[in-house]
Amino acid sequence: MKKLKLVVLSLFLVAGASQFSIAQKLPGVDPSPADISIFRPNGKGTTPVAKVVYGRPMKKGRTMLGGTEAYGKLWRFGANETSEIKLYQDVTFGDKTIKAGTYSMYAIPDKTEWTIIFNSKLDTWGAFEYDESKDVARIKVPAGKSESEVEAFTIAFDDKGKTMIIAWENTMLKIPLKF
Repeated sequence: MKKLKLVVLSLFLVAGASQFSIAQKLPGVDPSPADISIFRPNGKGTTPVAKVVYGRPMKKGRTMLGGTEAYGKLWRFGANETSEIKLYQDVTFGDKTIKAGTYSMYAIPDKTEWTIIFNSKLDTWGAFEYDESKDVARIKVPAGKSESEVEAFTIAFDDKGKTMIIAWENTMLKIPLKF
């Protein structure tokens, strides 16, 4: 009887261990991980002016702008989920003032100029559910050259919060900000 109990207990332990190992299988790292860029005018601990949540696609030896991401075509402005920007106060991007709130961001890249689009439809994947009637603002930004090749699509704010910077491959956009 003791041997039977020991055998049954052993079977439960083996079955439990295999279940545990199955439950611990986790997905690998996303090839285009999510990132956040925040501008806080007075450093850490202060209320931000803007926060962008976006996917960071990698170049990986490919031609992205004008290749995988065609010029003149609507793009989700990153990877995976559509990029979103939260404005904690009204902010002027270029010549367009956008009210405090959360917006999706799209772009239409081109060799010399990009159109950056702020849209009120949120929580979308890619540009598949883009609805032009929900556009809040469109701004035109000249496309400049980066000093060196940028592997991961990047959105950042300069230290003074006067510029939102977008960089990828050999392209860099600088959007003037006022708040």
